[in-house]
Amino acid sequence: MTHSPNPNHGPTGTSPSGIPLTGAARLDAMSAALARNWWLVALRGVVAILFGAIAFVAPDVFVLSLVLFFAAYMAADGAFAIVGAVRAAQRHERWGFLLLEGIVNLVVGVGAVLVPAAAVWAFVLLLAAWALVTGGLMIAAAFRLHLHYGRWWLVLGGLVSILFAAALLIDPGMSALVLTWWIGAYTVAFGVLLLILAFRLRSRHGAAGPSIRGGL
Repeated sequence: MTHSPNPNHGPTGTSPSGIPLTGAARLDAMSAALARNWWLVALRGVVAILFGAIAFVAPDVFVLSLVLFFAAYMAADGAFAIVGAVRAAQRHERWGFLLLEGIVNLVVGVGAVLVPAAAVWAFVLLLAAWALVTGGLMIAAAFRLHLHYGRWWLVLGGLVSILFAAALLIDPGMSALVLTWWIGAYTVAFGVLLLILAFRLRSRHGAAGPSIRGGL
């Protein structure tokens, strides 16, 4: 059954009486908030694909600057996630998962810079931990999104992250070049899934009409 945003729900994600929304109403509020910010999801996808493309096109350069490239990607992705969380918080909508993911990305980016270049295994473990946490957060967030808003694309993004983490943990001693190919494949796949999700959200946002677009 398709749920459309209820005009009786306040902009704060609560009913007019101030009682927190639950059930279908809660999903409506969460889905509408993510649909309004579809462009941030798209930007994250584009950044991920560009990052992966660099790994494939110039692997030698990428290997030499692996940690710095990864830290830059984490900073950009974390910033987009935090912007999305701030936009949701300004409307008093649920923003916890998005903010937590953004903070985790920024912390991991800083940590990547601090890891000694010689300790490649430490960087791999840090990368695996990040992918595992990010994947878990995405899957948790997916079940707070309506099915027809692209829930399963968000689940797939989370599963890709978890599988990437598992691959790194199975062989943390891989060479820097192999690690580069793994990172490139992961970020491109992850970016494509985010773009698909973003356009699904955009279509739902457009179909929802002025009741949702008025928040932009």
